[in-house]
Amino acid sequence: MPKFDYVALDARGQESRGTVEASSTNDAVAGLRKSGLFPTSVTDAGKGGGVAVAVAVAKKAGSGSGGVAVAVAQKGKAKSKGGSKFFEKTTVESAILMIFTRQLATLIDAGLPLLRGLDVLGKQEKDPVLKKIITSISDAVQSGSTFSESLTSHPKVFNRLYVNMVKAGELGGVLDVVLNRLAEFQEKAQKLRNKVKSAMTYPVIVLAIAMIILVFLLAFIVPKFEQIFKDLLGNKPLPDLTRIIMGLSGNIVANWYIVLAAVIALVVGWKMFSSSAKGQITLDKLALSLPLFGDLTRKSSISRFSRTLGTLVTSGVPILQALIITRETAGNSVIADAVTKVHDAVKEGESIVTPLEASGVFPPIVISMVDVGEETGQLPDMLLKVADVYDDEVDTTVEALTSLLEPLMIVFLAVIVGTIVIALFLPMVDLLKNMSAPGGAGG
Repeated sequence: MPKFDYVALDARGQESRGTVEASSTNDAVAGLRKSGLFPTSVTDAGKGGGVAVAVAVAKKAGSGSGGVAVAVAQKGKAKSKGGSKFFEKTTVESAILMIFTRQLATLIDAGLPLLRGLDVLGKQEKDPVLKKIITSISDAVQSGSTFSESLTSHPKVFNRLYVNMVKAGELGGVLDVVLNRLAEFQEKAQKLRNKVKSAMTYPVIVLAIAMIILVFLLAFIVPKFEQIFKDLLGNKPLPDLTRIIMGLSGNIVANWYIVLAAVIALVVGWKMFSSSAKGQITLDKLALSLPLFGDLTRKSSISRFSRTLGTLVTSGVPILQALIITRETAGNSVIADAVTKVHDAVKEGESIVTPLEASGVFPPIVISMVDVGEETGQLPDMLLKVADVYDDEVDTTVEALTSLLEPLMIVFLAVIVGTIVIALFLPMVDLLKNMSAPGGAGG
């Protein structure tokens, strides 16, 4: 009997590999499903890496029992037919996806079948990318795939959190409830992102404006004053501050190409460093320890962790799988490392509280609330309460930061512009003093 190599997930979301004997690929998939595994790929062991089989569980039309749809694709022929898609947009804005999720939940809750709901939303959708994706999902569901399986074909739009929550809703027969939770999760996550962005954007914009003003003054205004001083003062020495500013201006004007190359090199170096694993860890640690923004970053990260894990577990996703997804969507490598330790502890049958406390990232109030949630069996509800508390904390922190940053940024701009203005007017003051002194005009 032929042998097939398989890769599958168990009920806890853990990946397993092995070999199974079966008369055909379909029988191999069916056998794996009966044993409680969810196969992601099945390969003919006798042909090495020749043919890869992507497995999708499907419902046979006109029957109540589940069937199997198998798509066979030759390796090395993954390129899609047709023109180049290099410049084609493949992502959907989070706000648009949030609206789609909310509308689909409303339609299903009103009693419309999933296919009908997808058709209705597909016809009215204005975003071309999402419209195309909805049509693709509708076709896949109509051909026998489940909704969650059809979502996996679009990983850039529907992440693992979205797919796994939908899968849990399908298994529990509460897809409309899960979609409503997803929409609520997306709305709150979007609000949180907007708050953090608003706090971070203000100083960045002010800093950029300050740099533009500084370069403009040094490159165009200071050289003109330098010529005026030479005409009026001749070889008389200038004040120290004026000489420093004029020296800086002269270097920028004479070596502008070096300055430009240095700025480009700095930007490229920053991109390379921030995209590396070591650089990401360093920056994430720095983000949590910054004097003004560290507290905001920590609170927003804790809120995201709590809401993601709470929403997943509430929706029926197994705790280990939920922790894996939470780690992937943490947004901060320090938080992700803490979640990894929590996952390992839970896998060994231990409590969530100990690794959370050992991470040093989560404050005592969070540890205490999670501990109470575990003891009372209400961990998901407690996690969502933690998220609500920290959403309010983020609001308060953003308001405090905004009120503090406005005067700081004004002072910062005043110091930059004021220093240059003072440097330019010091020689004028000396000149006026000399002219007003007895015999100064006659020189």
